[in-house]
Amino acid sequence: MSAIKTIDPTVIPQPELHAYLLSAVAPRPICFASTIDPAGNVNLSPFSFFNVFSSNPPVMIFSPSRSGRDNSLKHSHQNIKEIPEVVINIVDYPIVEQMSLSSTAYEKGVNEFIKSGLTQVASEKVKPPRVAEAPVSFECSVQQVIELADTPGAGNLILAKVELIHINEKYLDEHGNLDPLKLDLVGRMGGSWYTRASGNSLFEIPKPLRSKGIGVDQLPESVQNSTVLTGNNLGRLGNLEKLPTPKQVEQIGLDDEIRMLSKKMEGNPEKLKKELHWLSRQMLKDNDTEKALTVLMYAEKLG
Repeated sequence: MSAIKTIDPTVIPQPELHAYLLSAVAPRPICFASTIDPAGNVNLSPFSFFNVFSSNPPVMIFSPSRSGRDNSLKHSHQNIKEIPEVVINIVDYPIVEQMSLSSTAYEKGVNEFIKSGLTQVASEKVKPPRVAEAPVSFECSVQQVIELADTPGAGNLILAKVELIHINEKYLDEHGNLDPLKLDLVGRMGGSWYTRASGNSLFEIPKPLRSKGIGVDQLPESVQNSTVLTGNNLGRLGNLEKLPTPKQVEQIGLDDEIRMLSKKMEGNPEKLKKELHWLSRQMLKDNDTEKALTVLMYAEKLG
């Protein structure tokens, strides 16, 4: 077992703590926020301290932190304190470089839409414009600003209530829902790293059942202690509602693949059990969870 490094956040420099936090708590969605000041100057900046926290009412929260270098406030924060409105634009891969460019610390009054080459579109319910290229944009009224401290690196929570949503229809599936495979979203990692939610990085996990799953603790010990199955495999098996019946276990032994394995491993029950665990793991990969557990229960019978 590898060694554990334990850190007291009160005794290390703020930049070092900042780096640990951002590298560990990742990937983070990106709030691409457009705001406006009383003079009509538009600001567009990305923030990765961000998420959705309520659907009724629909509320998102993001946090423009104070500068760790000079303790200054972000222009977005200043604008929101004067005009409590914001448009939260969602960032996908086709605009990630332009989004990054907009994070440059330009002087107040500089329009990052122009600097980044993104298209400014008038909103319907709030004053700040939205990003035309974004797959989804949320027009929001700011309900509250919670300033956590007045020290370098301190966060400032912007509670933004969604007033109107704009969705580019090309990102919808046949049922009218947003399609993760089409969205191609990006997330923020630590340092200069990002992640792309597309291709093999996307995977599905069946949601826990409304009726309770049996849990890993109800699986046979030989399954719980398998040297083949992973923790994820066990979690998937524990999500099933019930163990297979003795009849189902008996019938799986008549499966052609099981019979071939049994014949091949005749006289070596331990090797057969291990091969059955590998077969079960492949079935889990193919989302055939019930059959996978039935195979494992059959292996359990072999002693």
